[in-house]
Amino acid sequence: MSLVVLFSVFPFMTQAANYSAEKLTVDSVEIVRLTDAAHGTQVSICPSVGNIAYDMTVNGKQVLLPPYAGLAEWKAKPGQSGIPFLAPWANRLDQDAYWANGHKYLLNPDAATLRRDQNGHPIHGLLLFASDWQVVKLHADQQGAEVASRLEFWKHPGWMAQFPFAHTIEMTYRLAAGVLEVRTAIENHSLEAMPLVIGFHPWYQIPDSPRDEWTIHVPVRDRYTLSSAFIPTGETKPVDLPDPTPLSGRQFDDVYGGLKSAEEFWVEAKGRRISVRFGPKFPIAVVYAPPSRNVVCFEPMTSITNAFNLEHSGAYRGLPSIAPGATWTESFWVRTSGF
Repeated sequence: MSLVVLFSVFPFMTQAANYSAEKLTVDSVEIVRLTDAAHGTQVSICPSVGNIAYDMTVNGKQVLLPPYAGLAEWKAKPGQSGIPFLAPWANRLDQDAYWANGHKYLLNPDAATLRRDQNGHPIHGLLLFASDWQVVKLHADQQGAEVASRLEFWKHPGWMAQFPFAHTIEMTYRLAAGVLEVRTAIENHSLEAMPLVIGFHPWYQIPDSPRDEWTIHVPVRDRYTLSSAFIPTGETKPVDLPDPTPLSGRQFDDVYGGLKSAEEFWVEAKGRRISVRFGPKFPIAVVYAPPSRNVVCFEPMTSITNAFNLEHSGAYRGLPSIAPGATWTESFWVRTSGF
């Protein structure tokens, strides 16, 4: 399966029935906005800041954590908001090295900037705020509105020095019937299988309601035991959470497996609900809900944190890969009710 051919010319807006997809300039920054008028929903994406969907509003209410400042300031000094993409590794590595296909690869901090957590571990990969995404499709018809953007990882020597698997990523945001689909396609151009430890870090919020009034539903069976550095040991324990789970008095920064495929994650307060469904190729979920912020993150992941090294040590057996010349594709979906 091949990714779509790059188009060189786009309309600045396409519109049909209740849907539109348009290019705009806001605060001197080019964005794309998808609109579903019938459901009062708009999604705004900034290709030059990680291709992040930084805003989703439903009848004027923001259901994603917005940037901390105006777009120009956010682009100059980006911070996490909306739906960031984590690749070529999601979350943490336990060292400045990782194993793939029986070989150990060393990270080179002089070749590209590495983000590090409070313990000095590399975190969230290389693409969090990448500016190199290019829009390749902008379209609206009677069924929905969508934008697709492409990132050619293989063209960047600094990235390839850290992760020498040539690949191309295409991300599509599609808005239809009030539901946002985030679809990712990754084509492996390498002669070896490409290990896949990617994910997303969406920041959800129920506006006009403090987190202590929120309840969540976490449809999982297993929780991975974490070290003091928040890195899985490979061991799991059965999940024992009330359903629904009140956030009051609780915090989450946990890695889960055994997802129940027929169910959705959700957060709810005052009759308003944000629901998230993972496609089957996202079998791992990180749930993050810090006690001091009105946010909750249901994070779809292809593998657990540090899966490269845990599989090599024999502590984990769930690391997927993309065969040479093949394309991996998966989605997750965000829908709202009561807004």
